[in-house]
Amino acid sequence: MARSLEPFAPLGLDEMLLALLVDEQTRERQPRLAHLWSHYRNPASISVETGETTCAQSAGLPNRLRAPGAEWGDDRTSREIVIENDIAWRIHALVDFMFGKPVRITSQADDEHLRRVIERVLDTVIEASGGIKLLQDTALLGSVYGCADLLLRCDALFDARTSNGGAGTSTAPVPSDHNALGRILAKASLLRIETVEATRSIPLLNTHDYRELDAYILHFERELNAVETGGFLQRLVRRTTGLSHGAACRRAVASVLEIISADHHQIYEDDELICDGPNPIGRVPVVHIQNLSQPYRYDGLSEVEPLIPLQDELNTRLSDRANRVTLQSFRMYLGKGIDGFTERPIGPGQMWTTDNPDASIEAFGGDANSPSEESHIREIREAMDKTSAVSPLAAGLIRTKIGNLSSENAMRITLMGLLAKTNRKRVMYGRGLADLSELILHSLDVAGVLHTDPADRRVEVVWPNPLPDDASKRLTDAKLKLELGVARDQVLAELGYAPGDAGIT
Repeated sequence: MARSLEPFAPLGLDEMLLALLVDEQTRERQPRLAHLWSHYRNPASISVETGETTCAQSAGLPNRLRAPGAEWGDDRTSREIVIENDIAWRIHALVDFMFGKPVRITSQADDEHLRRVIERVLDTVIEASGGIKLLQDTALLGSVYGCADLLLRCDALFDARTSNGGAGTSTAPVPSDHNALGRILAKASLLRIETVEATRSIPLLNTHDYRELDAYILHFERELNAVETGGFLQRLVRRTTGLSHGAACRRAVASVLEIISADHHQIYEDDELICDGPNPIGRVPVVHIQNLSQPYRYDGLSEVEPLIPLQDELNTRLSDRANRVTLQSFRMYLGKGIDGFTERPIGPGQMWTTDNPDASIEAFGGDANSPSEESHIREIREAMDKTSAVSPLAAGLIRTKIGNLSSENAMRITLMGLLAKTNRKRVMYGRGLADLSELILHSLDVAGVLHTDPADRRVEVVWPNPLPDDASKRLTDAKLKLELGVARDQVLAELGYAPGDAGIT
């Protein structure tokens, strides 16, 4: 079925280009991103026939470990597989250092009352979309895929405005009474921030500036609450072969294609146009965040990608060590010239008799030290520490003495690489949150809910200290800042308080 893409013709988007973009996403982008996710998540699949469990990271093991013993038809040459997912806990540590504590977004508007209203509005929208969980999900997807997109859904807001008579953009001053503020927050809560997985997104970039979006395309399959039973041939096969009912049917899915530009919005479901209309805010409602900046590229740098070869090598060596321990931890015996030697078990007080003067029993095996193997495994782990900037100390594992410094300074020195990477990532995520806040305020202004000028939409992201600190020291530092003339609102924001919290005015 031909799609009506005329509204996107000025952007150069037609049927041929759209088909090419979808094909590139399905054939190239999705498999690469799925590979990154499988190495992070390491999901286990269980065979229904054999009951064996296979982890995703086992695909990176060499063939001598993955497919042994096939020529024998049994498990006489089977090898033990050891999978230790060192990627996941490093990614989780990075997310915890980024958004382990709530962040605060402070307005930079000149009017004090407007600043407080803007901060309440932004907090309401973010909390309605998941709050800290939304930020943690964004950081997780960004760390795995290298980037994360935040899509602002405004449909409910503008649908409510249309049902109320279609009020235009408000130019009145911000109301100061409590009821008016409650109405603003109620309408702001209709906005939704959606975290878009990179496997679903297709960015249509500006041909002159790779940092600018001309349009944003979503392509994915959505499960339906229906069953797809198949045709007559499948039902015939089920009856003749005795397959169960579920073997010839599956859950129905719908292919969704959504195109959003600054001027128009379309949604197709199984090539059927179900939504077609203008974009009321006049902008592409997407904020793109690079996990780590990558010059001249739309996507950022993934934390998982450089760890994959090291993870595969670690799993290989751990499996080799497990097989060596299995082979050498038990004493084995070679019997020569003894009848029935294999039929009688070996145990305490066991005795064999034979008339063969050349008969003998030789014992061999037993665990032996392998320093080179242990050293190699240790060096692989250290390489993963350097590559990810996340040491075991971040997960609470202390191998050596921290030192004679105070606890906070000692941790800062020990975790210097992790803190430096966290600060670098805060630049990218902080800019993304600032752009998201500006987009929210722009949408509310267009909807006539809260009037703001572009200068009033400037915000600052206040990040908490990722390390545990002493509350009394924080309060002492806050008093010193007040004595130096630092603004009271900024000091309260750094402490995690807002005007109105616990009687603070």
